[in-house]
Amino acid sequence: MTQHEAVTAWIEERLPALMAEHRVPAVSVAVGIGEKTIEYASGILNRGTGVTATTDSVFQIGSVTKVFTATLVMQLVDEGLLDLDATVQSVLPEFRVADAAASADITVRQLLSHASGFEGDIFVDTGEGDDCLERYVGILADTPQLFAPGAMFSYNNAGFSTLGRLVEVRRGIPYDRVLRERLLAPLGLRHAAVDAAEAILHRTAVGHLRGDDGEYAPTTVWAMERSGSPAGSRLAMSAADLLAFARLHLRGGRAADGARILSATAVEAMRTPQISLPDIDQGVAWGLGWELFSRDGRTVVGHDGNTIGQSASLRLLPEEGVAVAALANGGSPHPLFAALVDEVLHEVAGLGPKPAPVPTGAAPADAARFVGRYESSTAITTISRSDDGRLWLDRVPHGVVADLGDLPFRTELVAWHDDVLLPVEAEGGVRQPLAFLGDDGTGRALHLHTGRADRRMDP
Repeated sequence: MTQHEAVTAWIEERLPALMAEHRVPAVSVAVGIGEKTIEYASGILNRGTGVTATTDSVFQIGSVTKVFTATLVMQLVDEGLLDLDATVQSVLPEFRVADAAASADITVRQLLSHASGFEGDIFVDTGEGDDCLERYVGILADTPQLFAPGAMFSYNNAGFSTLGRLVEVRRGIPYDRVLRERLLAPLGLRHAAVDAAEAILHRTAVGHLRGDDGEYAPTTVWAMERSGSPAGSRLAMSAADLLAFARLHLRGGRAADGARILSATAVEAMRTPQISLPDIDQGVAWGLGWELFSRDGRTVVGHDGNTIGQSASLRLLPEEGVAVAALANGGSPHPLFAALVDEVLHEVAGLGPKPAPVPTGAAPADAARFVGRYESSTAITTISRSDDGRLWLDRVPHGVVADLGDLPFRTELVAWHDDVLLPVEAEGGVRQPLAFLGDDGTGRALHLHTGRADRRMDP
């Protein structure tokens, strides 16, 4: 049996059971092994209408969009229109956050690698006009600086909206047009939509959120604000189109027809480590747009995405010319995505699965050091200690994520290693470690499972 046949058989046999186990309404996947492609889709795109998923169905790809935005930025670098180590203010003089010194120092490279240091979840709707990104950059002036630019990693959506504005300024047209003219059209992505007006022309998935009764129902809001588009609020496409984008990077910057879209130098730079990540069981480093994972000594590049009830995952093993694109519209799809990637990497390269972190059951030593209230623009996290010495996490969403259906979460925390703790309860089908980053001058900072550094509010 060939690799292609083995992966196809696994998908057809295992994905339906994984969908049922993790309560995923619909899934669409596309796997590229060299020049061969496997496509699969199953389930219901919208439980309110009963429309079924097909391989040309369109799902939101969420933050995987950030790699598209990074690719647009690197095209500017290729053309000599941008220097990665230039300050953002050299291109956008109006850019500033609350810390004036940091505002002047933040570089394009730091935005691309999530190392700029300012709080990144600023979900403000600045309208549907073509000036939305210009207006968005203008509202960042009060955004707190969490640490010095370049000092450490903290996932930053606002940084990618700022990059979208930078692309607009250099190209002289709105971000959505640049995206279509410079990537979607040259790659021949026929099942891709930059907003709901385009998505409605396709067989389009609707996100599903879990209600108080535990059941998943269609969301009443399809997409978030336009100003978040470069970070992943709206872009949608089929799994096959997402695979075609991945192959651009596997082919060293060339489209399927041989057209040069990105230089081979830029492709390599994007997957070169820029900053190390805390040990929170995700990747080991971040490149320019890509997250970098280590698997049996091999480097896997990728990105995940989550929007309103929709999820996406993209993984590439460049040395083998392999890519996996997976899309879903509810439930807890990330264990399904992980199982699919594990199977493909094992079949084509003999790589073993990464063991999931397992709670030890032991209370953290010196647990009092972690107790406190940590806050971001999207959640308040309280870590407390009960009379029996056990450590507990309570997270309450607020702001736009609460309005869109994010639910409170409570779990016990146990020791894992060093200053990294592990939740006993899984969230979204996974247990994601939490790293405590030390004192930033106002108290210990908490690096949450989503990759954000939250400020401690009660030092």
